[in-house]
Amino acid sequence: MHLKSIDLKGFKALLILFALLLSGCGSDAQINFYDKSLKSKKLNCLNFNSSSKGELEEYLKTLYKFDNSCKNTLNISYKSDIVCKSSYNAPIKATSNFPNSYLTLEVKRGFKLLYSYYIDLNHKPTKSDVKEAFSRLKDDIL
Repeated sequence: MHLKSIDLKGFKALLILFALLLSGCGSDAQINFYDKSLKSKKLNCLNFNSSSKGELEEYLKTLYKFDNSCKNTLNISYKSDIVCKSSYNAPIKATSNFPNSYLTLEVKRGFKLLYSYYIDLNHKPTKSDVKEAFSRLKDDIL
């Protein structure tokens, strides 16, 4: 009888650990307000000065009238086809859609980070992902 209760406790602990591992990489975006005043006082302009001329950068330029003289700068970064060789993530990779891409939008004033939007993706970042990210950014700080 005592042995069964130990096995049941161990099984429950294993289930809890497994659930925590699966929840480690969610599909929800992570939003950070580094300047808390942005929650009440919105920005009135954004500058977008990307050195990259990719499809996503060009699409982003169509979503907003960027002001080259504005001190608040939007930066976009993304990567796809990420391969994680760490054995630490093996249980997650084996049992779920482990993300292989990400998309980040950051707003800075000079070197000071004001706001960031980050999301893990299971596909190459698309225009739709950029539109969703920028829409959230606009709702939050513009």
